[in-house]
Amino acid sequence: MIKRVIILVALLATVALPFILRPARVAVEQADEVLVIITPHNEAIRHEFGAGFRRWYEAQTGRRIAIDWRVIGGTSEIARFIEGEYVASFQNHWTRQLGRSWSNEVQTSFANPRLGEAASATAREARAAFLASEVGCGIDLFFGGGTYDFVRQADAGRIVDSGVIARHPEWFNDAVIPREYAGEEYWDPHGRWIGTVLSSYGMIYNRDSLERLGIDGPPDEWSDMQDPRLIGEVALADPTKSGSIAKAFETMIQQKMQRRLTVLLAAGADVTAPETEHRAVREGWLDGLRHIQLTGANARYFTDTSQKPPIDVAAGNCAIGLCIDFYGRQQEEAVRRRSGGEHIGYASPRGGTVSSVDPIAIMRGAPNREAAIAFIEYVLSMEGQKLWNFRPGTPEGPERFALRRLPLRRDFYTDEFLAHRSDPEAHPYEEQEQLIYRAAWTGGVFREMSFVIRVMCLDTHRELTRAWRAIIEAPEPAKSRALAVLQDLAAVDYDQTMGDIRRALTSRNKVAEVRFASELGDIFRRQYAEAERIAREGD
Repeated sequence: MIKRVIILVALLATVALPFILRPARVAVEQADEVLVIITPHNEAIRHEFGAGFRRWYEAQTGRRIAIDWRVIGGTSEIARFIEGEYVASFQNHWTRQLGRSWSNEVQTSFANPRLGEAASATAREARAAFLASEVGCGIDLFFGGGTYDFVRQADAGRIVDSGVIARHPEWFNDAVIPREYAGEEYWDPHGRWIGTVLSSYGMIYNRDSLERLGIDGPPDEWSDMQDPRLIGEVALADPTKSGSIAKAFETMIQQKMQRRLTVLLAAGADVTAPETEHRAVREGWLDGLRHIQLTGANARYFTDTSQKPPIDVAAGNCAIGLCIDFYGRQQEEAVRRRSGGEHIGYASPRGGTVSSVDPIAIMRGAPNREAAIAFIEYVLSMEGQKLWNFRPGTPEGPERFALRRLPLRRDFYTDEFLAHRSDPEAHPYEEQEQLIYRAAWTGGVFREMSFVIRVMCLDTHRELTRAWRAIIEAPEPAKSRALAVLQDLAAVDYDQTMGDIRRALTSRNKVAEVRFASELGDIFRRQYAEAERIAREGD
C-alpha cells in the first residue's frame, strides 16, 4: 500500500512539475512588446532569465515585455525547424517580392555558403538576394546550444550581427570575454554569435553503486569508464543525436592526440616538423576511438537525450554516466536537496575537457530586433551572469533555482562573489592541467567521428558487449590476442574517416550512406565475433 502511494505521488509530481516550474509570465495581451526566443535550455534557465530580463527591461525602458519561449527539442531539432522556416520564407520573398521562379536550384543555393566559381548565375543571385534581405522566421533569438550549430547558422546567413560587440567594446577583451581560450572560440569576430556561459564535460557517478562494484574512490580520468567492473553500468548518449555528447567524445580524442604529441616530443621528435603532428593526430585518433570503444562496451545503453544519464545514475540504475558539467552538478544538488545525501558526485577528468560556450544570436529578420539586442546585453551583463552560478536568495541571485553553471565573464571569478556562488571552487580560467583544443585536428571530422562511434558502438552493441565479456573472463594470452582483434580499427582510421567515410556522409544519395553504414557495421560484427571466439577458445 505504501509503495503504491509513493508511486502515485511520484506520478503526480511528474505531471505537476512543468506547471510548478513555469515562470510567472507577463501575458502577451498585457505586454507592450513580445520577444520570441527559441532555445534548448531547460525550464529553470528559462524561468530565471525570463523573470530577470523582464525586471531589467522595464527598469531600463519603462515598458513591459513578454517572452514567448519556443521549446521544440535539442539543437538538432531547432536547426531543422529553422532551416525549414527560412526555406518557406525565402520562397515567398523570391517569388512574390522579387517575381522570380522557384526551383530546386534556388532552394539548395540561397543558404549555401560554399557556392564556388562554377555555381550558376541563378544560384549566386539567390544567395545574394537572401543575404541582402530581411527574410525572417518569426523568431528573434536563438539562445543556447553548442558553437557548432551556431557556426553553421552563421555561415548559412540565418543569424546576423547583433551589433553588441560594437556597442560594448569594454566587454570583448582578454580580461572580460576573451576572443578564444584554450583553443575554443568564445565569440564570432563578425558579431553573429556570442558565448553566454561555459560548458565542460565529465562524469556523474553514484558512490553507492561504485562501492557495490568494489571500486574505491570517484573517477578522475576518462579511462576510468573502461574498468571491466563497470560492464553494463555506464550511461551514454548517442553522439549523432546529442551535440554535447559528441563534443565530449571529441575531447577524449583530442586528449589522446595531445598526449601522443607530448610523448613524441619527449622522445626527441622535431616540434616544427609537420610529420610529428601528422603522426600524433593519427595515432591519437586511434587511441581515442579505442578508449571510446571500451567505454561503449561497458554501456548499459545509448540514449537519444543527454539528460537521461544523470537521472539514471542518481536513481542507481547506472554507476557512472557521461554528461555536461551542469547536468551533473544540477543532479548532484537535486539529490542533496531531496535527501540530504552525498551519494551523487560529479568529476571533470584531469586535463581531459575544455570549456566551450553556449552562444546566443539574433535571427535574420527578427521581428523585435531592439528587444533582442537588449536581451543579449542583459545576459552578458554582470547582472545576468550572476544568475548562472549565484545561489537562490542571494543578492542579485536567481529567484528559485540554482542553475549551477559557470559564467562566461572572466571578471566574475573574483573573491567579491565567492560567498554567493554555488560552486566557489570552480575557476575555469585557472585549470592546472588544461586541454588545448585544436580545431584543425578533429573539427573537420566532427560529424564523421559521431558516425564512426555510432557504427562501432551503437549499431553493433550486442556483439561488442558479448566480445568484451568474453575478453574480461579469458585468461592470458587469449585475452590479449582477442583484445587486439577487437580493437583493430583500420577500417575507421583517420585517413579512412577523412576519405571514404566523409564522402559517404556528404553524398546526396542517402541510400548510399545507409548502405555504407551497414557494410561498415558488418566489418565490426565479424571482428567482434572473431574476438569473442578467440577469448572463449583460446586459439
